[in-house]
Amino acid sequence: MATKVARTGIKRESGYLYYLDKRGDISRVAMARGGGKQPKSRPQKVEKAGVEREDGFLYFIDKQGDICRTRMARRGTGRRKTTARKRAAPKRKTTARKKPARKKTARRKPARKTTARKKPARKKPARKKTARRKTARKTTARRKTARRRR
Repeated sequence: MATKVARTGIKRESGYLYYLDKRGDISRVAMARGGGKQPKSRPQKVEKAGVEREDGFLYFIDKQGDICRTRMARRGTGRRKTTARKRAAPKRKTTARKKPARKKTARRKPARKTTARKKPARKKPARKKTARRKTARKTTARRKTARRRR
């Protein structure tokens, strides 16, 4: 749950983004909208609050216009309990360890000499378009006559 840090009660206007700036005061800036580049506007200071931030908290402005804070959710904090810590395992006696075997490196094959090259593939001769057009005209004419008969 969030706790209220400062009661400011600011009234928000639409089209502005309200946030807590570096100095702990409430500032606002015009929201960016779609449809091209917007002219850059400077942030306006709405109210001086002078809130000092603590690490591990997220500060925000709630619906009533007051400054609130809540603990930040961190990954992995829910898993480990701080009260019940595990005892350190007893140290083992160190013995002389064997060195790991050395990996063999793969040898490269010598590069082949390329003297014989393949000939470039030949292009097939283009078909005559006139012959195609005549057959296409005939088939469309046949279809039209078949439709008329129906």
